[in-house]
Amino acid sequence: MQLSREFLATSLVVIAAPGTGALITLSAALSHGRRAAVVAALGCTLGIVPHMLAAITGLAAVLAASSAAFTALRYGGAAYLLYLAWLAVRDGGPLRLEPAGAARSAGQVIREAVLVNALNPKLSLFFLAFLPQFIDPREAQPTYRMLELSLVFMAMTFAVFVAYGLLAAAMRDRVLSRPGVLQAMRWCFAAAFCLLAARLAWPHG
Repeated sequence: MQLSREFLATSLVVIAAPGTGALITLSAALSHGRRAAVVAALGCTLGIVPHMLAAITGLAAVLAASSAAFTALRYGGAAYLLYLAWLAVRDGGPLRLEPAGAARSAGQVIREAVLVNALNPKLSLFFLAFLPQFIDPREAQPTYRMLELSLVFMAMTFAVFVAYGLLAAAMRDRVLSRPGVLQAMRWCFAAAFCLLAARLAWPHG
């Protein structure tokens, strides 16, 4: 499998740009440590699968053509981000610091991360508009080629998010020793979730 430098460079820029997946990974790392960071990165990566399958099967094109369906999915994603913002400021919510042995279960972290990316309609449009540009029109098996590129994109996503998470987890001790930092962190994450929700609900606002 040959990969163009343009595909790798563009994918890296898209993945590294701050978004909901990176935010979920960072919050898991700061709240629950390295293990949760890696698990959250895995969950965010798995959340790409529905969009990948939709693009490969053509469902993303149908979704893009149906304004009502796209709007419903967009508002659903925005509502979930607002729910995460509410959880962020709760004392008993997922953004609470815990000792190393009391981290949330892998299932909880993965479920939350998968939902964040699965409810992001922009990923479907990204796969629909971005990946086909790197498939040769003369390609004998374009579906398999798109699958290959999608898997590379997912692998890069996992690697970048793990790097983000491990760097954030290294700062946990400083946060643990400063309760005021934790409270500020909660409100910062809540504000970021609200901002992303607004941008998702009103993309042209």
